[in-house]
Order: sequence, then structure tokens, then C-alpha cells
Amino acid sequence: MREVVIVDGLRTPYIKAGTLFKDITAQELGRTVVAELVVRSGIDPELIDEVVIGNIAQPAEAANIARVIALMAGLPRKIPAFTVGRNCASGMESIANAFLKIRAGEAEVMLVGGVESMSNIPLLYPKDFAEVMAEAARAKTAAQRMAAFAKIRPKHLKPIIGLQVGLTDPICDLNMGETAEVLAKEFLISREEQDKFALMSHERATQATDLGKLKEEIVPVFPPPKRAMPVDEDNGIRKNQSMEALQKLRPAFDRNYGTVTAGNSSQITDGAAAMLVMSAEKAKELGYEPLGTIRSYAFAGLDPARMGLGPAYSTPIALKKAGVAFKDIKLIEINEAFAAQVIANEQVFRDRKLAQDRLGLDDAIGEIDREILNVNGGAIALGHPVGSSGTRIVLTLLKEMQRRSLDLGLATLCVGGGQGGAMIVERT
Repeated sequence: MREVVIVDGLRTPYIKAGTLFKDITAQELGRTVVAELVVRSGIDPELIDEVVIGNIAQPAEAANIARVIALMAGLPRKIPAFTVGRNCASGMESIANAFLKIRAGEAEVMLVGGVESMSNIPLLYPKDFAEVMAEAARAKTAAQRMAAFAKIRPKHLKPIIGLQVGLTDPICDLNMGETAEVLAKEFLISREEQDKFALMSHERATQATDLGKLKEEIVPVFPPPKRAMPVDEDNGIRKNQSMEALQKLRPAFDRNYGTVTAGNSSQITDGAAAMLVMSAEKAKELGYEPLGTIRSYAFAGLDPARMGLGPAYSTPIALKKAGVAFKDIKLIEINEAFAAQVIANEQVFRDRKLAQDRLGLDDAIGEIDREILNVNGGAIALGHPVGSSGTRIVLTLLKEMQRRSLDLGLATLCVGGGQGGAMIVERT
């Protein structure tokens, strides 16, 4: 079988929604990182066979956003592009698509990634208000138009928050924070445990930023309107975060009995990431030294109300496909959708009975050593632009494996809707 390698990757800073990137569209974020990756890698754009981008919100003005990004970035028009959507794993899905096509011999060079502008997810209006406006648009006279407008009621003017709708599962009718509460209660995860984990995320992200480690994967962005000052750091990291500050926050999803807060949850974020993926033969021919080889990937389904356990379901499949044991993994990135979700996975990974009952395995997956878990912080500190995170965790993992000269790494994440994604990479 052909080996598939990740040659290089970049991301934008991850920026809290409603702040520095609020006036930048998803397609512009994608254009920025794709164009810069092409320049920095030195790849001849004519060699790119296809572009695949993960995205969830799908801006109305940028249908098939992958194609829009490719053209905005100046790639040749002959290069096809398509958009993938697997909720939080969309960015990882883009890498998986490249892996499949290159391994099958259908491509040699692919540019993949993920993007999300959560600031620009629109407000919606009720269907009956839309019908009134449609009637007004069809009116042939001023009187007919006024008669249509007369049907508008105050309730029609109350907007529906698109972001809130998108983060609510239509099957179990729980929003993502409520699914974290399900796990916190089932696994008896205390508020203090969650806040300690969140504090660790901020402390590690602060250290990684101060040491300049994260800048190695970040392309500066110049926000409008003046585009004068570059943004080159993630702005969700609280460098002076403390347990005292975290403990002051009220539960966000279960006001009476909950333990999940804004402080121990991932942030609503804008950002993009991109990677250059090739066959090992093509990379060698072009003189590249890849970041790593994709050994395997896996996606798995589970109860949407317990979607946070996705890593526990998908990781054993990826390990089996790669032909490695969990003890062989030297570095781990788990997307921190919620502290409770990561802690619940830690319990399922290490407990034989939970692995048998929940996953149908004969034995436990293995103990997650926090010394090798999210060593540069995670989504609680950095943010979680949903379409982009699956690419970001693989990129961050490979960069750190390179620094530490480690052989095998695991990137995994839970997926809204009740799925999990996992990818095993090997440093080359």
C-alpha cells in the first residue's frame, strides 16, 4: 500500500468569536491560510490535484466553500475542490479524504484543511415571517404590499440564534453543553476536577505561547478595517487564569445542579487550518521532508447524548488498523470540547469493565498519561472553531512530535451528533 505523508501545515490564530476576526468571513480565513501554505511550502500550485476543506456553518454566500477558498487563494481554476462536513471532525475528515485518494492512486498532492467563522453564523427568522416577506415581494401594488406588511407581529421579529440551533442535537434534543453534563453526572466528575483540567489547559497554552511553540504553526492575519496590526496569537488563552476565577463561574447548562461552565468548556471561536498531503514517493521526488506519515484513521458512531465519548469509540479502531498498541503512543491530542468530556474518556480508556460495557472490548484501551496529553494546551484555552479543529490537533501533534523526536502520536476528538474520530500518525 502507498504511504501517505503530511508535508506541512499552518493555521490562523484561533480568536474568540465576536472579537478580532468578527469582520472576516470564513472564506477569507481559509484563503489566508491556504495562500500562505502554498507560499511557505514552495509547492507548484499546478501539482495540486484537489482541495478538500471541512466546514460546518456553510456560508450562504460561499456555497461549496472549499472551491471558493481555492479560487480566492489564487489556485489554478482547473483544480477541483469539495467541502466535507462531519461536525467537529470535519477538518480531520479532509485529511482522511486525502489519505484515501492518494492511497488509491487517484491523487498525488492534495491541499486539505478546515475553517469556521462562528462570529458570522447568522441570526434566523421564523418561517411565518419569511412567508409574510415573500408575500410582500410578490405584491403587484403598494396596497397589496402594505396588506402583507400588516401581518407582521412582534413575535416575528424575535431572531433565532443560528449558532445555538447548530449546537443542539436534533435527535436527543440536547445542546453540546448538556451532553457534557450527561457525562459529568454519569461518571461522577466533580466541578473541581473539571476546573483543574481547564486551568491546566490555560497554563500549558500560556507556556507554549511564551516559548514561541505555537507561532511555528500560525500565520499572522491582518483584520479589517485598517489591516495595520497583525494578529499572531490565540486570544482565548487566559494567562493569569486561576482556580478562584474558575470557581466563581455559574453552571452554563444546568443552572441548578450542573458543573459545566464557560470556564471548563471550549470557546466559541473563529479560525482556519490547512495541510499539504502527498504520497511518500511524490514528497521524496519534490525534495520535501514530511512532518509525518498517516498510519491510520477511524470514525465511530455512538449515542448522540454521550457524543463526548467519541475518542474512546474511535481510538481502538484506529489502533487496530495501524497495527499498534495504545502503549506505543507517545503523544496524544484530544480535542477539549469540555473538561468533563476529556475526563470521562480518561475513565473509559483505563477501566476494563467500562471498556467491556461501553465499547464491547475485551480489555481496557490503556491509561492516558496527562504528561503526554495536550502538552501545549487544548480547545479550552485555544478555542474550537468546529470545522477547523480536526486539522489543528493533527498539526499541533506532528509539530510537537518533531520537537520531541517521538515516533507515534494519536489525535482524537468527539463529534457532535454522536461520533468520534481518531488518527494515528508517525514521525518520518
